[in-house]
Amino acid sequence: MSPAASPHNIIYLLLQLLAGKSYRKRRTKMENNSAMSNDRPTVMVTNDDGIDAPGLRALVRVLVSSNRFNVLVCAPDSEKSAVSHCITWRNALIAKPVEISGAIAFAVSGTPADCTALGISNALFPSIPDLVISGINMGSNCGYHIVYSGTVAGAREAFFNDVPAVSLSYDWVGGKSNVDDFVLAAEACLPIFSAVLAEVKKKTYPQNCFLNIDVPTNVANHKGYRLTKQGKSRVKMGWRQVTSDAQGGKMLSTMTMETNSSPHSEAEALSTKHGHLMFKREVVGSHVDDGDTDYSYLQEGYITVSPLGALSHAEMDSQAYFKQWLPSVTECFSSSAL
Repeated sequence: MSPAASPHNIIYLLLQLLAGKSYRKRRTKMENNSAMSNDRPTVMVTNDDGIDAPGLRALVRVLVSSNRFNVLVCAPDSEKSAVSHCITWRNALIAKPVEISGAIAFAVSGTPADCTALGISNALFPSIPDLVISGINMGSNCGYHIVYSGTVAGAREAFFNDVPAVSLSYDWVGGKSNVDDFVLAAEACLPIFSAVLAEVKKKTYPQNCFLNIDVPTNVANHKGYRLTKQGKSRVKMGWRQVTSDAQGGKMLSTMTMETNSSPHSEAEALSTKHGHLMFKREVVGSHVDDGDTDYSYLQEGYITVSPLGALSHAEMDSQAYFKQWLPSVTECFSSSAL
């Protein structure tokens, strides 16, 4: 592939094209909610917050009301935040039909990666979707958080199986955000979904990446799309010994704490009686990188679009170091010398 036709350049041109077009919201109700039209592309939605999460429901409503897509949903039956790319190996998955207006939907007893794998397999649905969208996550997925994210894994699993995919997250901030922001986030990204599907139809969409999109907190006044790259920002986590599961509050998917003072006496008694030790994660700090990265531009108010691949390569200076280091291992630490 020539440099001019690289995935990064193709996606950059897509964003430039979209930036020059106005988008008028369309809320046309489907005449038949369960109908699957052959002349419309099929989009499958999954997430890691669970099938009842407001982010997923808002995304599905926007997709359905646009009247542009056949919409399938295959999502976890409960919250599966931060499970990364975990898959179910030994046990069978249970898929339960769920009523979601305008879509064919199933709640699955598995992880986001499980849901995507099942949904694109032809075992659950009659056809393979043209695009998988994983989200909308409550909380951003930038930098190192991408590694932990079940939302990103839902898209990555589709990419593993040669199905175009997008992971979508909204930078939820307690006290500022509300559930209506999920609708705005979905509407703001609708042109990207349509543009990706147009390229897929023309067979010009790059197959060696998938897209990770983050929408800023003030989505109503976002600054437009910005092509970015994965940075190194992260929340630093520690551990705190507790006497009950309620102590210290609940860790939300946004990497913030929700205080909850109601005691869990059963859990407390269990840990005391049997001498168990109980620990909970807590936020102890953060690392924010500057420059041309996803987190930086998200905080500036842009909708960030980052092409991702399956592999995480080490920095070039690490490669150079180990190129010199590895031959010395056999010379200095041979098995006969141990």
